[in-house]
Amino acid sequence: MNETLRKQLELLRRKIARIEAREPRPSPPAALPKDLGREVETPLGRHWEIERRWPAHHLHGSADVGALADLPAGLLAALSEEAAGCAPHEWVFLDTETTGVSGGSGTFAFLVGAGSITPQGFVLRQFFLREPGEEPSMLAALAAHLGQFRLVVTYNGKAFDLPLLETRYRLARQRPPFAHMVHVDLLHAARRLWRLALDSCRLMDLEARILGFEREGDPGGAMVPRLYLEYLRTRNFRPLIPVFSHNAYDILSLACLTAIVPAAFRDPSRLANAAEMAALARWFHREGMLEEALCLLEAALRRQMPEALLWEALWLAAEIDRKLGRMEAAVARWSELSTIANPYQAQALERLAIHYEHREKNPALALEMALAAQAIAPSPELDRRIARLRAKARVPRPPRLL
Repeated sequence: MNETLRKQLELLRRKIARIEAREPRPSPPAALPKDLGREVETPLGRHWEIERRWPAHHLHGSADVGALADLPAGLLAALSEEAAGCAPHEWVFLDTETTGVSGGSGTFAFLVGAGSITPQGFVLRQFFLREPGEEPSMLAALAAHLGQFRLVVTYNGKAFDLPLLETRYRLARQRPPFAHMVHVDLLHAARRLWRLALDSCRLMDLEARILGFEREGDPGGAMVPRLYLEYLRTRNFRPLIPVFSHNAYDILSLACLTAIVPAAFRDPSRLANAAEMAALARWFHREGMLEEALCLLEAALRRQMPEALLWEALWLAAEIDRKLGRMEAAVARWSELSTIANPYQAQALERLAIHYEHREKNPALALEMALAAQAIAPSPELDRRIARLRAKARVPRPPRLL
C-alpha cells in the first residue's frame, strides 16, 4: 500500500474514533411503573403495553358500556355496505398519538390504542414506544392483535391514522394489517348528523355534547407530541400519564358514538333535533333516497330551528318535491320562499317562472316572477328568459273553447 494512502487512512480512523467517542451511547429504555403496564418481547425486540378494562355496568357519560355487546351485527352497514354481518365482537376501535399532526415519513405513532367490545365490557390495549427504536416490535405486536378483528373503526382515520401506520409498516418492512379489514371512519357520518346542530364535530366536543362526558386534566391533542418529546429528553414518565388517559377516552367515546350514529341512519325517527334531521335529510338526498329525505325534512320543519336552516330545509324540500313530481307541493314551498328576503328567494322566483312558463303556459305571470328574480340576483340566463317571455306575452293567447 502506498505510504501516503496508509497515513491518510490512519488519520481518517482516528477522526472517526474521536467522533464516536463524543457521541452519547443510547440509553436503555426508561423503567416504567409496573402498575401501568408490562414489557412485551417479540422476535423484533421489546416494547410496552398497557391494558385497561371498563366493566359492563360502567356509564361513560350517558352511554351504557354494557349495551355495546348487544348492538346488532348489521348496525354499521348503514355507514358501509362492506360492514354488513360484522358483529360487535369483530370490531376494533383504533386511535393513535403521534409525534406530529402533519404526517409524513418523519412522523410516527408512539402510542396506538385498540379497543374492543366483550360480553364483560370494553377492553383497551395500548401499545407504547419507550423509545423510537422499539417501533418494529410494537408494529408486529399491533398487527398480531388486529388479526382477530374484521372491522376497524376510527375517527378521521381515513385521512390520518391508517395512512400514517401503513407508512410506518412499510418503512419497517412489515406488511400493514389493514388490507383484510373493513374500515369505517365515523367522522364523516358524525359530520352529516351534527355539523348543522353543533359548532364543532371534534371527538371531544361530541363526547361532551352527545355523551355528556366531561374530561378533567386532559392535555389536548396539540400538547401530546410535545409531552412525548419531553419524555424522550428527560425519561420522566409521569407527565406522560395524561396522554394515556387522553387516548383511552378517545377510544371509549368513539365506541359509544358508534352505537349512536349508525342507529340514527337506520332509524331516523330516533332523532329529536331539527338540525340533525335536516343534516341527515341532506345526506339521504345526495344518496338518492328522496322519500326518506322528504320525510325527515317535513318532520324538521314542524320543529323550531334557526332561520338560516329553515330556508335551506324549505328549499331542499321543494327540490325533492319537484324531483318526485309533486309539483303542487313544490310550488307552495317556492311561493313561501319567494315572499320574504332569504338566501333562496331569487332561486325560488326563477323556479316559479319556469313552472308558469312551461307547465301553466302563462307567460305574463312567468315574466312577473322572472323580473322579480332579476331584481334580486341578475344573470345572463334570466335576461334571456325575460326577453323570451316578453315576446311570448305579446302574442295573443287563443280563446278557450267552452
